[in-house]
Amino acid sequence: MATSRLALVSVFAAAVLLGMASAATYNVGEPGGSWDLRTNYGTWVSSKRFHPGDQIVFKYSPQAHDVVELNKADYDSCSNASPVATHSSGNDAIALASPGTRYFICGFPGHCAAGMKIQIDVVPSANSLGPASAPAANSPVSPPPMSAPSSAATKATGFAALAAVMIAAGLVAY
Repeated sequence: MATSRLALVSVFAAAVLLGMASAATYNVGEPGGSWDLRTNYGTWVSSKRFHPGDQIVFKYSPQAHDVVELNKADYDSCSNASPVATHSSGNDAIALASPGTRYFICGFPGHCAAGMKIQIDVVPSANSLGPASAPAANSPVSPPPMSAPSSAATKATGFAALAAVMIAAGLVAY
């Protein structure tokens, strides 16, 4: 009886930990910037790998900026005439639910042309159940270096994982 309870608790704890480890939160532009006219978003995004379940957070002054999601053609031309979505809270969390490319600009006049635009490529996670595919002809042989996500939400996930392990240990001891 105790052995089966230990096995069940172990499986539950492992499932909780794996689920929590699969999502990350990225604050756009951090650590050196935010959603502003000074940050180089091409450099920032080049060191990241985004996966389904991750989220990106745009932090900015809503009096000075906004976040407009667009299709590729509108992104390339800095046109916000047909937005997919518009965000203006100053602290916009956007879920990256599935693989694909997402395009964001600041819709304030002149800001996109000045470089306030970012392309987010969401790639399948390593533990996805889909079939493996060969890299595209123009993709690099090795992935770019990755940096750890930085945010309070990511730190909270680590705390939740620790709490889950402690609860599981307590149940085993009981």
